[in-house]
Amino acid sequence: MQSLQTLAKFGVSAVSTRCLKRAVPSCARFNFTLPALPYAKDALAPHMSAETIDFHYGKHHQTYVTNLNNFVAADKSLAGKSLEEIVKTSSGGIFNNAAQVWNHTFFWNCLTPASSSKAPSAELAAAINKTWGSLDKFKEEFNKAAAGQFGSGWAWLVTDKAGNLKITTTSNAATPLTDPNTIPVLTVDVWEHAYYIDHRNSRPNFFAAFWKIANWDFASSNYAKRK
Repeated sequence: MQSLQTLAKFGVSAVSTRCLKRAVPSCARFNFTLPALPYAKDALAPHMSAETIDFHYGKHHQTYVTNLNNFVAADKSLAGKSLEEIVKTSSGGIFNNAAQVWNHTFFWNCLTPASSSKAPSAELAAAINKTWGSLDKFKEEFNKAAAGQFGSGWAWLVTDKAGNLKITTTSNAATPLTDPNTIPVLTVDVWEHAYYIDHRNSRPNFFAAFWKIANWDFASSNYAKRK
Protein backbone atom coordinates (compact mmCIF):
# COMPACT_ATOMS: atom_id res chain seq x y z
CA MET A 1 0.00 0.00 0.00
CA GLN A 2 1.32 3.39 -0.91
CA SER A 3 1.79 5.71 2.03
CA LEU A 4 0.29 9.17 2.20
CA GLN A 5 3.83 10.52 1.96
CA THR A 6 4.05 9.05 -1.51
CA LEU A 7 0.53 10.12 -2.44
CA ALA A 8 1.20 13.69 -1.34
CA LYS A 9 3.71 14.08 -4.15
CA PHE A 10 0.94 13.67 -6.67
CA GLY A 11 -1.64 16.07 -5.23
CA VAL A 12 -5.40 15.64 -5.34
CA SER A 13 -5.54 12.98 -8.02
CA ALA A 14 -3.45 10.55 -6.01
CA VAL A 15 -5.19 11.18 -2.70
CA SER A 16 -8.62 10.77 -4.26
CA THR A 17 -7.83 7.25 -5.43
CA ARG A 18 -7.22 5.53 -2.12
CA CYS A 19 -8.40 2.25 -3.60
CA LEU A 20 -5.64 1.50 -6.10
CA LYS A 21 -6.76 -1.70 -7.77
CA ARG A 22 -3.40 -2.85 -9.07
CA ALA A 23 -1.50 -1.99 -5.93
CA VAL A 24 -4.22 -3.07 -3.51
CA PRO A 25 -6.23 -5.98 -4.91
CA SER A 26 -8.18 -6.23 -1.65
CA CYS A 27 -10.11 -3.12 -2.66
CA ALA A 28 -12.15 -5.32 -4.97
CA ARG A 29 -13.14 -7.22 -1.84
CA PHE A 30 -14.54 -4.10 -0.22
CA ASN A 31 -11.51 -3.50 1.98
CA PHE A 32 -10.70 0.16 2.29
CA THR A 33 -7.98 0.74 4.86
CA LEU A 34 -6.95 3.64 7.05
CA PRO A 35 -4.04 5.25 5.18
CA ALA A 36 -0.79 5.69 7.04
CA LEU A 37 0.05 9.20 8.18
CA PRO A 38 2.97 10.85 6.37
CA TYR A 39 4.56 11.75 9.70
CA ALA A 40 4.82 10.36 13.24
CA LYS A 41 1.77 11.04 15.39
CA ASP A 42 3.77 13.40 17.61
CA ALA A 43 5.48 15.22 14.72
CA LEU A 44 2.97 18.09 14.64
CA ALA A 45 3.36 18.95 18.33
CA PRO A 46 2.99 21.36 19.98
CA HIS A 47 0.60 22.72 17.35
CA MET A 48 -1.36 19.47 17.17
CA SER A 49 -0.83 16.94 19.92
CA ALA A 50 -0.31 13.21 19.64
CA GLU A 51 -3.48 12.81 21.71
CA THR A 52 -5.49 14.68 19.09
CA ILE A 53 -3.99 12.47 16.39
CA ASP A 54 -4.86 9.38 18.43
CA PHE A 55 -8.51 10.37 18.64
CA HIS A 56 -9.03 12.24 15.38
CA TYR A 57 -7.08 9.91 13.12
CA GLY A 58 -7.03 6.68 15.11
CA LYS A 59 -10.68 6.70 16.14
CA HIS A 60 -12.79 9.13 14.06
CA HIS A 61 -11.08 8.56 10.70
CA GLN A 62 -10.90 4.82 11.38
CA THR A 63 -14.61 4.71 12.17
CA TYR A 64 -15.46 6.26 8.80
CA VAL A 65 -13.31 3.62 7.09
CA THR A 66 -14.98 0.82 9.03
CA ASN A 67 -18.46 2.14 8.32
CA LEU A 68 -17.67 2.52 4.63
CA ASN A 69 -16.47 -1.08 4.41
CA ASN A 70 -19.71 -2.24 6.02
CA PHE A 71 -21.79 -0.26 3.53
CA VAL A 72 -19.78 -1.45 0.53
CA ALA A 73 -19.90 -5.09 1.60
CA ALA A 74 -23.69 -4.87 1.74
CA ASP A 75 -24.16 -3.13 -1.62
CA LYS A 76 -23.01 -5.02 -4.70
CA SER A 77 -23.43 -1.93 -6.89
CA LEU A 78 -20.35 -0.48 -5.21
CA ALA A 79 -18.11 -3.44 -6.06
CA GLY A 80 -14.84 -2.38 -7.65
CA LYS A 81 -15.48 1.36 -7.28
CA SER A 82 -12.71 3.61 -6.07
CA LEU A 83 -13.23 5.88 -3.08
CA GLU A 84 -13.50 8.88 -5.37
CA GLU A 85 -16.17 7.17 -7.49
CA ILE A 86 -18.21 6.31 -4.42
CA VAL A 87 -18.04 9.88 -3.14
CA LYS A 88 -19.19 11.25 -6.49
CA THR A 89 -22.06 8.82 -7.04
CA SER A 90 -23.52 8.00 -3.61
CA SER A 91 -25.77 9.64 -1.05
CA GLY A 92 -26.91 9.18 2.53
CA GLY A 93 -24.79 7.11 4.87
CA ILE A 94 -22.58 5.75 2.12
CA PHE A 95 -21.71 9.25 0.95
CA ASN A 96 -21.20 10.58 4.47
CA ASN A 97 -18.66 7.94 5.37
CA ALA A 98 -16.90 7.80 1.99
CA ALA A 99 -16.61 11.58 1.84
CA GLN A 100 -15.28 11.73 5.38
CA VAL A 101 -12.63 9.14 4.53
CA TRP A 102 -11.60 11.25 1.53
CA ASN A 103 -11.82 14.59 3.36
CA HIS A 104 -9.71 13.36 6.26
CA THR A 105 -7.11 11.77 4.00
CA PHE A 106 -6.82 15.09 2.19
CA PHE A 107 -6.66 16.98 5.49
CA TRP A 108 -3.77 14.93 6.88
CA ASN A 109 -1.85 15.72 3.70
CA CYS A 110 -2.53 19.42 4.29
CA LEU A 111 -0.40 19.20 7.44
CA THR A 112 3.34 18.81 7.89
CA PRO A 113 5.78 19.26 10.78
CA ALA A 114 6.47 22.93 11.44
CA SER A 115 10.09 22.51 10.42
CA SER A 116 8.89 21.43 6.95
CA SER A 117 6.17 24.04 6.50
CA LYS A 118 7.25 26.35 3.71
CA ALA A 119 5.67 29.14 1.68
CA PRO A 120 3.31 28.65 -1.28
CA SER A 121 4.96 28.12 -4.65
CA ALA A 122 5.55 31.22 -6.77
CA GLU A 123 2.57 30.27 -8.92
CA LEU A 124 0.18 29.76 -6.00
CA ALA A 125 1.51 32.83 -4.17
CA ALA A 126 0.85 34.96 -7.25
CA ALA A 127 -2.72 33.66 -7.46
CA ILE A 128 -3.27 34.34 -3.76
CA ASN A 129 -1.90 37.86 -4.08
CA LYS A 130 -4.05 38.49 -7.14
CA THR A 131 -7.20 37.43 -5.29
CA TRP A 132 -6.60 38.74 -1.75
CA GLY A 133 -3.65 41.10 -2.02
CA SER A 134 -1.35 39.18 0.31
CA LEU A 135 -0.91 35.83 2.02
CA ASP A 136 -1.75 37.38 5.39
CA LYS A 137 -5.02 38.79 4.02
CA PHE A 138 -5.88 35.40 2.55
CA LYS A 139 -5.29 33.73 5.92
CA GLU A 140 -7.47 36.34 7.59
CA GLU A 141 -10.33 35.70 5.17
CA PHE A 142 -9.88 31.92 5.35
CA ASN A 143 -9.95 32.03 9.16
CA LYS A 144 -13.07 34.17 9.06
CA ALA A 145 -14.87 31.73 6.78
CA ALA A 146 -13.75 28.72 8.83
CA ALA A 147 -14.78 30.32 12.13
CA GLY A 148 -18.13 31.23 10.63
CA GLN A 149 -18.96 27.69 9.51
CA PHE A 150 -21.95 26.87 11.70
CA GLY A 151 -21.66 23.45 13.28
CA SER A 152 -19.47 20.74 11.85
CA GLY A 153 -17.78 21.01 8.48
CA TRP A 154 -14.76 22.10 6.52
CA ALA A 155 -13.15 25.26 5.13
CA TRP A 156 -11.44 24.98 1.76
CA LEU A 157 -9.16 26.86 -0.56
CA VAL A 158 -10.25 25.75 -4.03
CA THR A 159 -9.50 26.60 -7.63
CA ASP A 160 -11.12 26.18 -10.99
CA LYS A 161 -9.19 24.91 -14.00
CA ALA A 162 -8.39 28.48 -15.01
CA GLY A 163 -6.58 29.04 -11.73
CA ASN A 164 -9.15 31.31 -10.08
CA LEU A 165 -9.00 30.81 -6.32
CA LYS A 166 -11.79 31.13 -3.78
CA ILE A 167 -12.54 30.21 -0.19
CA THR A 168 -15.55 28.01 0.48
CA THR A 169 -17.01 26.04 3.36
CA THR A 170 -18.96 22.80 3.45
CA SER A 171 -21.16 21.30 6.14
CA ASN A 172 -20.70 17.90 7.72
CA ALA A 173 -19.24 15.50 5.11
CA ALA A 174 -19.87 17.67 2.04
CA THR A 175 -16.81 18.05 -0.17
CA PRO A 176 -15.82 20.05 -3.26
CA LEU A 177 -14.76 16.75 -4.81
CA THR A 178 -18.35 16.39 -6.02
CA ASP A 179 -18.09 19.56 -8.14
CA PRO A 180 -16.38 18.75 -11.47
CA ASN A 181 -15.40 22.39 -11.89
CA THR A 182 -13.70 22.71 -8.51
CA ILE A 183 -10.29 21.43 -7.42
CA PRO A 184 -9.49 21.34 -3.69
CA VAL A 185 -6.16 22.97 -2.83
CA LEU A 186 -6.10 23.12 0.98
CA THR A 187 -8.54 22.38 3.79
CA VAL A 188 -9.00 22.67 7.53
CA ASP A 189 -11.36 20.44 9.51
CA VAL A 190 -13.73 22.44 11.72
CA TRP A 191 -15.47 19.50 13.35
CA GLU A 192 -14.95 19.83 17.11
CA HIS A 193 -12.99 16.59 17.28
CA ALA A 194 -10.28 18.30 15.21
CA TYR A 195 -9.40 20.84 17.89
CA TYR A 196 -11.21 20.31 21.19
CA ILE A 197 -8.46 18.35 22.96
CA ASP A 198 -5.81 20.98 22.21
CA HIS A 199 -7.85 24.19 22.02
CA ARG A 200 -11.18 23.42 23.70
CA ASN A 201 -13.83 25.58 22.01
CA SER A 202 -11.43 28.11 20.46
CA ARG A 203 -11.46 27.75 16.70
CA PRO A 204 -9.26 30.89 16.30
CA ASN A 205 -6.50 29.28 18.37
CA PHE A 206 -6.79 26.13 16.29
CA PHE A 207 -6.46 28.11 13.06
CA ALA A 208 -3.39 29.94 14.37
CA ALA A 209 -1.82 26.55 15.07
CA PHE A 210 -2.95 25.21 11.68
CA TRP A 211 -0.99 27.81 9.72
CA LYS A 212 2.21 26.82 11.53
CA ILE A 213 1.90 23.27 10.17
CA ALA A 214 0.19 23.94 6.83
CA ASN A 215 1.70 21.89 4.02
CA TRP A 216 2.22 24.47 1.29
CA ASP A 217 4.10 21.98 -0.87
CA PHE A 218 0.95 19.84 -1.01
CA ALA A 219 -1.29 22.84 -1.66
CA SER A 220 1.01 24.10 -4.40
CA SER A 221 1.03 20.69 -6.04
CA ASN A 222 -2.76 20.59 -6.01
CA TYR A 223 -2.92 24.04 -7.60
CA ALA A 224 -0.49 23.00 -10.32
CA LYS A 225 -2.51 19.84 -11.05
CA ARG A 226 -5.50 21.90 -12.23
CA LYS A 227 -3.96 22.25 -15.71
